[in-house]
Amino acid sequence: MASRNFYQVPDLLAEFEHGGPVLIEVKSKTKPKLSFTPRYLDRLHAYARLVNMPLLIAWKLHGIWVLFEVKHLTKAEKNFNITFGDAMKENLLGILAGDVSYKIASGAGLRFRCKKEELVSRQETDGTVTEQWQMRIDEVGFMISGGRPAEHLDPDVTTLFTTWDLSEEQSHSDTHIELRFVAGDDDGMMFGHMALTHLLHWHLPQGATINWRHAIRRDAVVSNMTNFGRALERALEQKVVHLILHQQPHTWPSFLPKEEVNTKGPSPRADQDTPVKQQGSAS
Repeated sequence: MASRNFYQVPDLLAEFEHGGPVLIEVKSKTKPKLSFTPRYLDRLHAYARLVNMPLLIAWKLHGIWVLFEVKHLTKAEKNFNITFGDAMKENLLGILAGDVSYKIASGAGLRFRCKKEELVSRQETDGTVTEQWQMRIDEVGFMISGGRPAEHLDPDVTTLFTTWDLSEEQSHSDTHIELRFVAGDDDGMMFGHMALTHLLHWHLPQGATINWRHAIRRDAVVSNMTNFGRALERALEQKVVHLILHQQPHTWPSFLPKEEVNTKGPSPRADQDTPVKQQGSAS
């Protein structure tokens, strides 16, 4: 009888900085519930026991990845299930891979000041005037929290703007048009692993896809940033980032000694004009 009747080899064998090698079964689903049949799960467990390694599940839903221990699946009528919310509570990407979530400060972004040189065309329709100008960019700059002008931002900090969906604003005068691309008050959070794909896509031609096998073999996976974690810390200091969250799982994994992982961060700072860094379990 074939071994596949008894064993299911997981998709990945991975080794992180802490905790030793682990097996990872990878799933990508469009519904917020993940389900395994008992037979399939038994074969995964059998292989994990055979090689004596922890078994984890990596699940992508709408571009967001979570990584959790297989023990968090619970038996329903027939299958073993978990919701995305419960998987997120037990997410190990933070403590194993250093993943964080962060928020660009409201008003931070970049601006272009364009001088009007020549009116190319002017059209008025139903009371609306449309003008086309030949312009010259005479000033480019960055902004920090609150839209304040910034000077001497670190290059890695300015690169973080490429990870964010900035909103466009315009202001007009007789001589200039100013374009601003800024983060808004109601913008959500960004996960570090999602920012990575934005950084990799930045230099690709329109419509091109990332070749992950080639990317991970390069000396620097992201050529336009030297260290993502340090860039976030500097952005917090320079008031480009407003918030950094370091997630810990509700249930600490038994294969990872807690003392091996630095789980202590700086105390939260609550001044409204001061960036806040928080750390703790996601609920």
